[in-house]
Amino acid sequence: MPITRIAVRAGKPAAYRKALTQGVHRSLMEVFKVPEDDIFMVVTEHDADNFFYGKHYLDIHRSDDLVMIQIVANNTRTSELKQALYKRIAEHLAESPGVRPEDVFVNLIDVPKENWSFGNGIAQYAT
Repeated sequence: MPITRIAVRAGKPAAYRKALTQGVHRSLMEVFKVPEDDIFMVVTEHDADNFFYGKHYLDIHRSDDLVMIQIVANNTRTSELKQALYKRIAEHLAESPGVRPEDVFVNLIDVPKENWSFGNGIAQYAT
């Protein structure tokens, strides 16, 4: 059910971008128990003129290898599960493709279940 957007600076190879999606999806499967086939992700690349961030916001020292991840998911997870997800994403991306934890920025947007249609004009999760 999540939809994920990953933004990076332009110039990373396809294998790097694929590793990002794999690491985020593995984290979602492990922590949020998302099914393996429930993957909807886009990766966008931005040149330096279109990629802005606070290099030292909250005393976290970010580099131009910053990865911005935005996940939209059902509003059914606890704060503890969300925090576990952020940690697991940082761990997986450190393993592959080698992103520093300081360069992993995650934003989670909670939405009601009825806010999804996976096709055919039907709100599959609406009750």
